Amino acid sequence: MKKRILILSMVVTFLLAFSTSSLYAEEKAGLQDYDVGCVFAKTGKASWLGEPEWNTVEMIAKEINEAGGINGHKLVLHLEDTGGENTRAVNAVKKLINKDKVCTIIGPSRSGTSMAVIPIVQKAKIPLVSCAGAAVIVTPVKDRKWVFKVPQRDSDCVKRIYDHMAAKGISTIGIISGTTGFGAAGRAQLKDIAKEYKINIVADETYSPADTDMTAQLLKIKNAGAQALVNWSIVPAQSIVPQNMQQLKLTIPLYQSHGFGNVKYAAAAGAAGNGIIFPGGRLLAVNTVPDDNPQKKVLVSYKEAYEKTYNDTVSTFGGHAYDSLWIVVNALKKVGDDPVKLRDEIEKTEFVGTAGIFKFSPADHCGLGKDAFELLTVKDGKFVVLKD
Repeated sequence: MKKRILILSMVVTFLLAFSTSSLYAEEKAGLQDYDVGCVFAKTGKASWLGEPEWNTVEMIAKEINEAGGINGHKLVLHLEDTGGENTRAVNAVKKLINKDKVCTIIGPSRSGTSMAVIPIVQKAKIPLVSCAGAAVIVTPVKDRKWVFKVPQRDSDCVKRIYDHMAAKGISTIGIISGTTGFGAAGRAQLKDIAKEYKINIVADETYSPADTDMTAQLLKIKNAGAQALVNWSIVPAQSIVPQNMQQLKLTIPLYQSHGFGNVKYAAAAGAAGNGIIFPGGRLLAVNTVPDDNPQKKVLVSYKEAYEKTYNDTVSTFGGHAYDSLWIVVNALKKVGDDPVKLRDEIEKTEFVGTAGIFKFSPADHCGLGKDAFELLTVKDGKFVVLKD
């Protein structure tokens, strides 16, 4: 009897030791969770950007984990709401790096908050894939080694607008922009690139995110004799501009930036929004994308999944989160969660996404060109491809 007990004890000890060593071997083999940080403006004035981004990454992470994870590793997202504020974004990124030990970070939603956290990720040597549009986020590349972004460049957006104006014989314009980081960066691009197109900016006005009436600024633009107006913003206040124009009977063409890429902005503008022209990603008019376009399958798949999951219309901004997370996931599949290896792998990325066909390189941390944009217009509260 004692002999049996001794043998049983030895077997149990062996099994425990084997189990412990297996777990240790798994940890040594790197089969721990992959921790990825996400910083989005889920609430606040930029929530029309951040909420679909937040929803998108949660949807994708669930899909990946239900399919077995990334090479067997569970994808764990550490989500932080910045409220669209710089201080909250900075504190969130510090927490993600120092406490949550993330291998990379996706976001922030806004250009200003992205610029605020760049010094932190650069110092910590943690890759950041921003969902914001300003070109300065990734330029000059020599000062942004750890920073990438997925929205199309604001400079390319300006060129698409000016190309259309040139074709229409428009050479005298007014601009009005939000006083956010995105607005300020776009305003600078509009002014700089105007020289190349021989466009004369006769009025240059701004508004704050909280403003609810831009009549005074628009009167100045009207009196200056502008042939067209460019409104560059990301906040809901951009939908007030077309309403104020209608009230003033200011009937010149209104162009918006790619920051207009959520159909809720068009809905908020109401009937005054009809005819707005803006460069946007093909996701916003996916039904008009030819079947042989390399993006078509991705666009349809994401749109259908998002709208089924959340019973809400897909937006450009959710698409940015889609692109960011899949770029990170694909890099994790290849090299694991070492931040240095991840950064190097992301820099080699070629990826068909919602914003376009990405080709990152050591000289280009955006990876998209002017051809990533389609010129869109608003028709009865919906986005359609501009035909003229």
